[in-house]
Formats: sequence, C-alpha cells, structure tokens
Amino acid sequence: MGAKTQAARGLPGGPGGELVLEEAERRESARLMRVNHAGEVAAQALYRGQALTAENAAAAAAMNQAAAEELDHLAWCEQRIAELDGRVSLFNPLWYAGSFVIGLSAGVLGDRMSLGFLSETERQVESHLRDHLDRLPPADGRSRAIVLQMQHDEIEHGAKAETLGAAPLPGWVKEAMRLTSRLMTRGSYWL
Repeated sequence: MGAKTQAARGLPGGPGGELVLEEAERRESARLMRVNHAGEVAAQALYRGQALTAENAAAAAAMNQAAAEELDHLAWCEQRIAELDGRVSLFNPLWYAGSFVIGLSAGVLGDRMSLGFLSETERQVESHLRDHLDRLPPADGRSRAIVLQMQHDEIEHGAKAETLGAAPLPGWVKEAMRLTSRLMTRGSYWL
C-alpha cells in the first residue's frame, strides 16, 4: 500500500478482541473499509482545496481541522484494510484529483458556500457510514468501532461548519454530490 499514513489519535476499539470472521465477512468488511478509505482520500483533497481558497481564517481553520481529523480516519481505514488482507482503491489518485478541483471550486464561491458544501458533505458521509454500520458483519467489532468514531467526527465537522455560517446549498448541488458519491462508492467497492 506504500507509505503508511499516521494517525494523531489511537485506533478506535483498540487491538484484538474481535470474533473470527468468515471469509465472506472478511471480504465484505475489506470492501466497505476500502470505500471508507477512498472517501477519506477524497476528503483530504476536498478540504485542502477549500482551505486554500478560504477568505477568512476561521473558515480556513475549520477546513484544516476537518482535514486533520480525516487524516486519522484515513490511517485507521488503511490499517484495518491491511488487517483484513484487503487493498486500497485503484482509483484513489482519481478521487484525490477530482476532489481537490471540487474543493477549489467550492472555495471560490466564498466561505459561506464552501462551509455549506462542507456541511452537506458531512451530512451525506454520516448517512453513508450509518449504512456501512448496517452492512458490516456483526462479528467485525474493530471495523464497527472505527466507523462509529468516524461518524461521530463527521457530525462534529458538519455542526462546526453550520456554526461558522454555512449557506444552504441548492437541491441540484446536493443531488450532484449524491451522484458523485455513488459513483465513487461503487467504483471503490470493486476496484
């Protein structure tokens, strides 16, 4: 997988203690964690692009803080994928490049719209993580602990954006975000 990403925070759930996974459960967990990893790759790019174009220090700080916590998520997913004998998505460079451009574009629209984009992104990611909690094998407590902490952090990122003055996004933008996310999710699940 290349250079290992380092988390500032410890891995949720700690070491060991999980039940033995059947082969089909291991594969499903690895695929779901690969999707989560790809999402964190995209989040890094998105928030870095938004931070570069932020107009005020508070908005830039919110983007950078979100990116730092997303880096923890990236490292946790990467570690869990390795534990599950999985691999990261082959499309990660594409997800990063596309998300960076989207982040720059959102930032150019001004801080309120950029914060609105952050808020809506986190709302959609939180929903996606809830779905993964439903799909992860019950025996995979370690992946579940990671996803639960990620979900908690995503809710906080969205709430922070709201307190900083996030503007509501038009419905067509939210729908475009959902379609883009679906493409990334399906592509990463398999490749």
